[in-house]
Amino acid sequence: MAEDIAISVNDVSKMYKLYDNPMDRLKESLGLSRKKKYKEHYALNHVSFQVHKGETVGIIGTNGSGKSTILKIITGVLSPTAGEIAVNGRISALLELGAGFNGEYSGLENVYLNGSMIGFSREEIDAKLQSILDFADIGDFIYQPVKTYSSGMFVRLAFAVAINIDPEILIVDEALSVGDVFFQAKCYRKFEEFKEMGKTILLVSHDLSSIGKYCDRVVLLNKGEKLAEGGAKEMVNLYRRVLVNQYDDADLEENTDDVEDTEENQDPENQTAGADVSLKVHDGDGKAMKDSLNLNPEVLEYGSKLGEIVDFAIRDDTGMISNVIEKGKEFSVQMKVKFQADVSDPIFAFTLKDLKGTEITGTNTMYEHTPLKPQKAGDVREITFKQVMPLEAGEYMLCLGCTGYKDGDFTVFHRLYDVCNLTVITDKKAVGYFDLFSKVSVK
Repeated sequence: MAEDIAISVNDVSKMYKLYDNPMDRLKESLGLSRKKKYKEHYALNHVSFQVHKGETVGIIGTNGSGKSTILKIITGVLSPTAGEIAVNGRISALLELGAGFNGEYSGLENVYLNGSMIGFSREEIDAKLQSILDFADIGDFIYQPVKTYSSGMFVRLAFAVAINIDPEILIVDEALSVGDVFFQAKCYRKFEEFKEMGKTILLVSHDLSSIGKYCDRVVLLNKGEKLAEGGAKEMVNLYRRVLVNQYDDADLEENTDDVEDTEENQDPENQTAGADVSLKVHDGDGKAMKDSLNLNPEVLEYGSKLGEIVDFAIRDDTGMISNVIEKGKEFSVQMKVKFQADVSDPIFAFTLKDLKGTEITGTNTMYEHTPLKPQKAGDVREITFKQVMPLEAGEYMLCLGCTGYKDGDFTVFHRLYDVCNLTVITDKKAVGYFDLFSKVSVK
């Protein structure tokens, strides 16, 4: 392995044997069955990629794509069925926080236990102990058995041990957003310090804004296979299509070759350009627009349905239906409404809420001074709200509504609360819910 390579994953596969019942497993282990009693399930199938020293590489993919499996193989928690892993440097892994903790031991004893498991001597842990305790900030609870800790204290201590060990390679699996908001901020600051120090980082996260902000390169996994590899923006855009099945496997161009370490590939523009994958967007041909979105199975729906929202979509600035929108880019919310009776002065609306249920923003055709004529039974109207996304990166929920007047009385025809999620991504952070897109001048 070359000196500038921190992690090399070469043609790695991980296969699990799935048995219909425990007796089949027992018979096979005892050699009592000549017939294969199991099905083969590949959590990883011939995956290859490299991580250079000082590089931050993200791994993204849907649930079950093999992200956590590959991290566990790299860290030695699992063994591959086939292929080779080579690691050049000392690793600290944030996989399952506190997995090596003993509940009967005190927090302090667990600090030394975990440190020795990673390979540090007692003297080395002594030198780092104060920084660990300061980072965890759990006070005298450090002398109490870990089994008495709240979940918050537990993850604070586990994160503090892992992040302050001063590794050459940091591996993180969905572990940056732990504890309260103040502790989360401390975790992100520490993460940024690692980047500034030139540490090698391998990051798995569903937080696409973090992937876009921190990662130099991204590997996209799907169903145990490496679908593509390239720049963060291109891979996030591809992942958006994978999320809503807007691609055909037959149309995917071969794109799993390792990125060669050439001057051309070191150029970010050339590096990402080579990561293109051909996708077929399914939008039409009788398919409902909403079928291309990640829908909420527990949507709250009510109303008389005299005007029914029969279809809807979120579209990005390219016109593609997607649950993921880039901050600062144009996007639209569409809905198709069919009227079952004559109504006058219909009002169409959408709202975006945060995950706590707070309404962040929204509008309707009345606020936008869009005059609408009375509708007849059988009429179908398509409404499009087009705007620029100002919200800060995060997860939001979309709500849709159709109201109006029937026989002079205000009536709720159809409302869909939290019908689907909307993920905002960005590589430009701001404070709060939205970005002012300030222009700064210094004289």
